[in-house]
Amino acid sequence: MIMAMAKGQPALLVLADGTTFEGLSFGAKGTTVGEVVFNTGMTGYQEVLTDPSYCGQIVTFTYPELGNTGVNPDDEESEKPQVKGVIARNITYRPSNWRSTESLPDYLIRHNIIGIYGIDTRALTRKIRSVGAINGIISTETLDKGELLRQVQSAPSMAGLNLVKEVTTREIYEWSTPTDSHWNFNTNNGETSQEGLTVVAIDFGVKRNILRRLASYGCKIIVVPADTPPEDILKYNPDGIFLSNGPGDPSAVTEGVSTVKALIEQGKPTFGICMGHQILGLSLGAETFKLKFGHRGLNQPCGLKEKVEITSQNHGFAVTEKSLDAEVEITHLNLNDRTVAGLSHKNLPFFSVQYHPEASPGPHDADYLFEKFVNLMKENKGQ
Repeated sequence: MIMAMAKGQPALLVLADGTTFEGLSFGAKGTTVGEVVFNTGMTGYQEVLTDPSYCGQIVTFTYPELGNTGVNPDDEESEKPQVKGVIARNITYRPSNWRSTESLPDYLIRHNIIGIYGIDTRALTRKIRSVGAINGIISTETLDKGELLRQVQSAPSMAGLNLVKEVTTREIYEWSTPTDSHWNFNTNNGETSQEGLTVVAIDFGVKRNILRRLASYGCKIIVVPADTPPEDILKYNPDGIFLSNGPGDPSAVTEGVSTVKALIEQGKPTFGICMGHQILGLSLGAETFKLKFGHRGLNQPCGLKEKVEITSQNHGFAVTEKSLDAEVEITHLNLNDRTVAGLSHKNLPFFSVQYHPEASPGPHDADYLFEKFVNLMKENKGQ
């Protein structure tokens, strides 16, 4: 039942299998198509909406209230929302938070992002868990279920889709802004702040807070487009290579895989996160596969050998364990489904994780990985 205070005109969500949900619109008007996924986080919706890893997707929020804290410029992970659409149970039009500068509906209108609310998000989430992530269409302008079904069934599958080219930077730039002192929970950053380490970050869809964490650990960061040739990257004489998160099917990012293959032959310390983890795995000869409904939330347990980290995750693909070379070892497993969540090379300075250790949003358990990367660069500096 939609609340009495509900606003918005009628809207329709149609999945590619014909399942239909009727609701009300919030945000922009129009029609949008994307892969429908769900996120189980109870907070951090602005970081989710602006995470480039969600490019091409319509995000269902399982937490029933969305928009209570509004939005603000400081919590954006990129220059704009990256999602194709938003699905919620209930929306707050009047936020209450001292940091809020705008309501969520107004923010989405300004960025032309379509949303639907007032639907049973529990039923939708159970549907996705049962059949897997599925293409869907949201419309406020066409309420003809048959016409919308025809449109959504013609949309491409996420498998085989290269979306990195949609979100990577067009220009090379340097990032130097660290985590704001109000939010810097790690008091050990000062110990590594004078190292003068240069990191080239390959942008497959990087989040700003990942760059902030690297800067907080004393790194000079040069961010380059995903299609930058390896010889151009090496001209910066980096102490380390960082492979960022990003959207779509990692196996379709063939240029990125080729670049990383060439770079790892140089033996530079390399750290991959999410898409970067998958591309590093592909570069080392492994394979990837599409998960049924992915891992998207703030409470994913990962670990190995009696140690567990609670992690923030957002991905729909994973590295195939059986395809790993004997020289590559698994450092973390997702403890919900035992898929590969972390890798390292036994002899070379390469490692990666499937999750987001910068904790934006999410827990701080895995922030030590940035320090691990810094220490790896210091150990290999000058060799």
